Amino acid sequence: MEEPPKEAQGGQPASEQKTAQGAFKKAAAHKENADQAAADGQTTERGGEQEKGIAAGTAAAETSKEKAACAADVQAKVKEIKRLLPAPDILVYEFSAGDGTPCAAVYADGITDKELMGMLAARPLAERPAPCSREEAKRMLLFPELREADEASACSREILAGNPALVIGGVEGYIILGTKKVALRAVSEPQTSIAVKGPREGFIEDIKTNMGLIRRRLKTPDLMFVMLEAGRRSGTAVAIAYLKGIADERVVKKAEERIRAADIDGVPDSSYIAKFLAERPRSLFKQAGTTEKPDILCAKMLEGRIAVLVDGSPIVLTLPYLLAEDFQSAQDYFVSPYRATASRWLRMGAACTAVFLPAFYVAAELFRLRLLPFDLLMTVAGGVRSIPLSPGLELFFLLLVLEVLIEASVRMPKYVALALSVIGALVLGDTAVKAGLVSSPAIIIVALSGISAYTVPDLTGTLSLVRLAFIVAAGSIGTYGILLLAALLAYYLVTTDSYGVPLLAPFSPLIRSDLKDTLYKAELFSLWHRPRVLRGKNERRLASFGKEGEEMESEVEQEETKSSAEREEMKGAATEEGKDMQEGKGGFQNREKTKSSAEREEMKGATPEEGKDIQEGEGGLQNNKQAGGTSQNREEAGGRPSETP
Repeated sequence: MEEPPKEAQGGQPASEQKTAQGAFKKAAAHKENADQAAADGQTTERGGEQEKGIAAGTAAAETSKEKAACAADVQAKVKEIKRLLPAPDILVYEFSAGDGTPCAAVYADGITDKELMGMLAARPLAERPAPCSREEAKRMLLFPELREADEASACSREILAGNPALVIGGVEGYIILGTKKVALRAVSEPQTSIAVKGPREGFIEDIKTNMGLIRRRLKTPDLMFVMLEAGRRSGTAVAIAYLKGIADERVVKKAEERIRAADIDGVPDSSYIAKFLAERPRSLFKQAGTTEKPDILCAKMLEGRIAVLVDGSPIVLTLPYLLAEDFQSAQDYFVSPYRATASRWLRMGAACTAVFLPAFYVAAELFRLRLLPFDLLMTVAGGVRSIPLSPGLELFFLLLVLEVLIEASVRMPKYVALALSVIGALVLGDTAVKAGLVSSPAIIIVALSGISAYTVPDLTGTLSLVRLAFIVAAGSIGTYGILLLAALLAYYLVTTDSYGVPLLAPFSPLIRSDLKDTLYKAELFSLWHRPRVLRGKNERRLASFGKEGEEMESEVEQEETKSSAEREEMKGAATEEGKDMQEGKGGFQNREKTKSSAEREEMKGATPEEGKDIQEGEGGLQNNKQAGGTSQNREEAGGRPSETP
């Protein structure tokens, strides 16, 4: 405590000195209190700082524990994926979120877009705190395709498809990122369906692109896709496309069931699926239509068919299939109906020529038939007189050489194949004729048959096999063999169907309205209905087309009304005939019953009289026997027979 000043102690009175001393004491007390309060405050601040430090240390410890737990969780999930996918091209990209939470992305090298994955996944997570749930992660990430996966097995399938799996510490499950990168070729015109007029786009090997090509042409909510997966190891994506309300739902369900039931390890091409979709897998004729052009496919879907797309194949299957489809061409719908009709008849005639011409040649050579004019027959016979082979073996040999040339031209490079097919055929043919191995007419027949078969590309292989069978039949029993085999072939085609639709429709059974776009090409405004053989729900496809269209529409309606009336009359006539037959049958039965009852009565009346006659006859017979016995006794007794008076 400080002492008061000396001047105040010596020069002031005692009372003032006491007052000053009291004030001084009070000030000193206040100062001590203030110092004590300051000391207490400093102590409190030090305690608060210590508490904050302790809390911060505790939080840091908890955070480190959480991060360690998150890191362990991420490592466990990544380890589980690597256990399922031990291949060396399965890579792991590890990074941290903005708050230090560990994250990892597992992807397949070569089929995943790594730049897109880093830009749209790693960067947003590194700039922000880690999300607490998958829903929050979906809102944070900028991917248009995000899916969730709970199991590592489902996650591994997505990784093998090119979609990486994102693992975030503290978040359950996996997040699938749609960053698949596939090297695709450009959409171009298919080599098997080259058209002079019309669209030039063709399907490619990517199923998503093919679905987009279909969607671009059919901008309707009725276009449906059923996504399936086929192949235990390949996991190939398969899609069934159809128009709801137009296609038959039973065909869609049946095709879906058969694809799901396909138990095979891999599906490299759509031809594998076609075997499972076929109702007769061992049939000589194909059971499903094929196309590589979106415009043709959309036209078939508008008629009521369904399409089956397979990932990795540019060939799309169509169901149900009709044999008449192979004689149609996309070019027919861009030219006049008369030109299209002539082209279709030409294709049908060429198919018949490819099958029957060699067989009739063999029959004419072997049996000297009068099918040809005499001069032409003698010319042909003179050309083969010195040939060591029979006509059947000769044609078989030439057809075999033709198939070898075709196979070689397909397998070799394009320019070499062109030279081989032209020069090789000319050199071989000319040399064989000069050497006397084959005849000139046989070469002409084989050339015409081979060229005719290629006018229907989808049936070339089938026509070649059928042609050989007809040659064998003609070489065996001549024209009768050709007719017999033709009858068997017709029966086989008539009894074959595709998903309930006859293969030969609309020719067998005959559907007149469907002939407008099969046997001949009618005008567009006359094609009112979709093919009725396809059994679609919505048969109407065209509205009225001006005045002429209205007149044709009224004619069609009258024909339909007339046909329905005729059907009703036929039903009524059949019903009346049935009633008459029943009445006639009933009257006949009544007459028969009356007749039989009268006959029974007559038989009953005749029975007593016949009984009397029988009894009288039996009595007379017994009397005669007795008389005979008496006379016999007399003869035995007298030694000679007795004479009756």
